[in-house]
Amino acid sequence: MNAVKLLVLPVLASALVMTGCANRKPTTDSQAGQTPSGATTVNTQGLSEDAALNAQNLAGASAKGVTEANKAFLAKRVVHFDYDSSELSNDDYQTLQAHAQFLMANANSKVALTGHTDERGTREYNMALGERRAKAVESFLITSGVNAGQLEAVSYGKEMPVNPGHDENAWKENRRVEINYEAVPPLLK
Repeated sequence: MNAVKLLVLPVLASALVMTGCANRKPTTDSQAGQTPSGATTVNTQGLSEDAALNAQNLAGASAKGVTEANKAFLAKRVVHFDYDSSELSNDDYQTLQAHAQFLMANANSKVALTGHTDERGTREYNMALGERRAKAVESFLITSGVNAGQLEAVSYGKEMPVNPGHDENAWKENRRVEINYEAVPPLLK
């Protein structure tokens, strides 16, 4: 009798798993619809929480707050800094102002501001400098009217260089704050 149970249980378990998998239908274009406001909806049934959020974010790109005049500035997602400085340059004000206008027009948008440094200096010093840079961008956006809840300032210090070189050109590229949309990015098409 025990031998029969040992044979039947795996068969029943397999049948249950197969039945559960059969109920997960792939999303088709006809399942993605439009809300009354014209926004695209995405069927996220059967997706993990992270995958569902990513799918919604991609479908939720917004054209609200995007004008022909600010498209080029919204496409720019990096602000650079001088050596050992967290002061914003005059060249970056228009870029940051365009992102501020977009964020104010799109309350569901969320941005991570990641501060980076070049390789010179100690790890501790560079973590603090990266944070000051990220906070400088965050402060500008908040002062421009962006809700602080839409922003997160993070420092990576010298840990994530975009240019692995060891000269002034590489260091200049690595001294930056990246503007990373985590929810509802600008639709630039």
